[in-house]
Amino acid sequence: MLEIPAQIWQKTKTSYIWRSLFRHGYPDSRKNQSLAVFTNVFLHLHPVKVRRHALAIPYTWCMGGLSFFLFLILTLTGTLLMFYYHPSVDGVYNAYGDIKDLETVVVFGQLLRNMHRWAAHGMVITVFLHMIRVFYTGSYKPPREFNWVIGTLLFFFTILLSYTGYLLPWDQLAFWAVTVGYEIARATPVIGDEFAFVAFGGFQLGPNALLRFYVLHVVGLPLLTGFLIAIHFWRIRKDGGITGPL
Repeated sequence: MLEIPAQIWQKTKTSYIWRSLFRHGYPDSRKNQSLAVFTNVFLHLHPVKVRRHALAIPYTWCMGGLSFFLFLILTLTGTLLMFYYHPSVDGVYNAYGDIKDLETVVVFGQLLRNMHRWAAHGMVITVFLHMIRVFYTGSYKPPREFNWVIGTLLFFFTILLSYTGYLLPWDQLAFWAVTVGYEIARATPVIGDEFAFVAFGGFQLGPNALLRFYVLHVVGLPLLTGFLIAIHFWRIRKDGGITGPL
């Protein structure tokens, strides 16, 4: 049996690992440039080529991209805020006390909270403006009507994310503002009390409502929103890219 020298074996092993990671050559040709995009998990959502009108800021306003960018900021800042927040009403560590500590004790805590807060306001605005742009440019027409439905759901979940996050500071402003929503839920015909009980965790705002809103805000709604965003981007690709001027 022939023995392979160590140097040759190491070079062969390295080459094999390299080819297992990068299944195409250096992107110095159109073919390799396309393969670099198609085989990359982070780049495959983006087309290899884009039409000129897709880069026209006066047409798109970049509202879709800004909305996604703000969603990423919210995900990052929200994850960091979770290290300093307890969804509790009573006890040494509670929601209101944690928010005050973020403002006065935690280094850059107030900056982190303000980034999360203003990014949330900005996302509501940019998603709304994005829907206006899509409507007035007719980008919801066939074959993009399904993506319009996805976008409408994304706007709905954006509002829910903002609403569920409003209660988390557990201060007077948050409590009484969400109380308005609770009374509106109770006013639902026929099933008002039952709907309010399921949505807010009881017949009045309390610890159950805070915990329920916290779980929805940091787990349920972000996962659904991220899933719909992925479908939204995928449908843009499948429907021929960003629409052009009429």
